[in-house]
Amino acid sequence: MKLFLDSAKLEEIKYAIEKWHIDGITTNPRHLFAANMTVERFAEEIKRIVEGTDISVSLEVNPHLKTADEIVEEARRLAYLSPNFVIKVPATEAGFEALARLAKQGVKVNMTLIFTPFQALQAARLGAHYISVFVGWKEERGDFDAELVSKIVKIIKNYNFSSKVLVAAIRSAKHIVDAALAGADIVTASWEVYKRCFENPYTQMGLDIFCNAWNELYRKGGS
Repeated sequence: MKLFLDSAKLEEIKYAIEKWHIDGITTNPRHLFAANMTVERFAEEIKRIVEGTDISVSLEVNPHLKTADEIVEEARRLAYLSPNFVIKVPATEAGFEALARLAKQGVKVNMTLIFTPFQALQAARLGAHYISVFVGWKEERGDFDAELVSKIVKIIKNYNFSSKVLVAAIRSAKHIVDAALAGADIVTASWEVYKRCFENPYTQMGLDIFCNAWNELYRKGGS
């Protein structure tokens, strides 16, 4: 399973690529706002960072766009900036229409804001490159189907669709493990979530025990 970083902060992205060997980047308007960057500026900066690699970068179209024509136009503009870019399109009726057209034109689409197996099925049928299934938002509101990801994975495998299942809105290591057990292809999580996952307190406890034993051994001059 691949690990993507959900962020638009360049220093986080550089660190994650270098230290964590992250496989891809996902962004959305909230991340761009947090980084104080327009999508155009971010695109220019990130394409230099990932140039010459196979690191995938998902950029989202303007969420105000209402028609398939508008979505297609902006998606094409963004996609042609870099071969690493995959364009996020919302799972609306207009979004699905845009997906069908973009897929035929060779534009890789990350169908985002997927909350049901049917939405995922339609995205796969129409040629989505990634299908972004949001888990944290529903769970936080007490409306989460624990089998959602596994159902979607099964649908994709049943019909041999080429789409990759990307689990988003990750809030914990448990979400990542659950996604892996369900057979998801990718998870995307924030910098903070990954840091919590990597820094387990029991690992640190064990390291402290071993350090104390090491210090005692060499203080006594053991052989």
